[in-house]
Amino acid sequence: MTPTILWFRRDLRLQDHTALTAAIARGGPVIAVFICDAQVESLGAAPKWRLGLGIEALQSALAAKGNRLILRRGSAFEELKALVAETGAQTVYWQRAYDPTSQERDVAVKAALLELGVEAKSFKGHLLFEPWTVQTKVGGFFKVYTPMWNSVRGRDVSAPLPEPAIVTAPEAFPASDNLADWRLGRQMRRGGAIVAGYARVGAAKAMARLEEFTNGGLRDYRANRDIPGEDGTSKLAENLALGEITPAQCWHVGQAELERGNPGAETFLKELVWREFAYHLLHYTPQILNQNWKPAWDAFPWSEDSNSRNFTAWKMGQTGLEFIDAAMRELYVTGTMHNRGRMIVASYLTKHLMTHWRLGQAWFEDCLIDWDPASNAMGWQWAAGSGPDAAPYFRVFNPESQIEKFDADRRYRRTWIAEGQQAPPDTALQFYAASPVSWNLSPKTPYPQPIITAKEGREIALSYYQSRTF
Repeated sequence: MTPTILWFRRDLRLQDHTALTAAIARGGPVIAVFICDAQVESLGAAPKWRLGLGIEALQSALAAKGNRLILRRGSAFEELKALVAETGAQTVYWQRAYDPTSQERDVAVKAALLELGVEAKSFKGHLLFEPWTVQTKVGGFFKVYTPMWNSVRGRDVSAPLPEPAIVTAPEAFPASDNLADWRLGRQMRRGGAIVAGYARVGAAKAMARLEEFTNGGLRDYRANRDIPGEDGTSKLAENLALGEITPAQCWHVGQAELERGNPGAETFLKELVWREFAYHLLHYTPQILNQNWKPAWDAFPWSEDSNSRNFTAWKMGQTGLEFIDAAMRELYVTGTMHNRGRMIVASYLTKHLMTHWRLGQAWFEDCLIDWDPASNAMGWQWAAGSGPDAAPYFRVFNPESQIEKFDADRRYRRTWIAEGQQAPPDTALQFYAASPVSWNLSPKTPYPQPIITAKEGREIALSYYQSRTF
């Protein structure tokens, strides 16, 4: 048998991998490749750094199966064409991606390979339900989450595929780049060493994380997921974003717990479908990535000044509002942020500070190790009011009342804000070690006064809303 080229992308695992399973079933050797193409080069600092760690973990996993991961840099089609010529392969497999840029690339690559006489085949990727398989009763797409949840909650989800015992290697491997030469983490600078302490890299650690959550936090997930100082969430977004674990693996664990009567299981399943909803919207309305989902917001007078005092203070965790600053510092230290924090900082930026959601979206894209294009875009537009949401657009979260409600014991604030504490914890001090030297921040500096108070910001936002028609 001629070899099968298996093109890895954001699916950095060997278990529950449809394309890998098909390649092994076809027979013959498998040539696994990851290509650093324009898609990879365009990633923000933290996602690109985290991708490098994920690739390294996949290299080790393949080596344990008697194979290796070939690394190439350049145009996806040109590198695949070169591998076909070098190896004699006549088959290229990969798993589908669902963002518009990836889909456009993949369609072009498939057409070009077929023109060369090479079999090019894509398989189901990182979703439970591919977007075109989910429709309303009248045949349209879902614009509100709850009806979509009700539509898919009873659907069958195929059992996860097992990890292969061996991945047959070719007699000779083609040439490969050295991962270190790609320098995927160069933009992280000194922050990389800090964030590395919080990352859980690779498929094995992803499965361990799921097991820990199932045996621990899942039971109280419904209540504790909203408390930022509590270790109450799965933290699996980091691994789902790079395909180190699949939503199907999470779904089946959640369903099993639901049948056992675990009270947090249904909420966990709903969160998996919330992620699906983001990709559903992205498929049917791809403009959600960079345009207002509701066109009526196109003329709204948000500031788009990325150098403004307000936006700079927000990025630096120096707004003077504790919930905002704690969440932004958590982001810089860990590469992630609690979900309630994401809602509050996004609402504050777009409503209190009247700053365009695209600026916040871009900052998250640069700082999140769990960055996901669909979830990031939908989340920001949901918070701004310009996106899909059944609630009124004039909902304005109060960061002061929110922090008192969800951080009554001040645990979250103490964890991330060093100012005012005689002996700040390492987590709070790490922010100063990770942040750019140019920010000139010190834990000895007095905590800032609010740039805009919660009350002032709400009044500003509502005054703008009242003067416009949506």
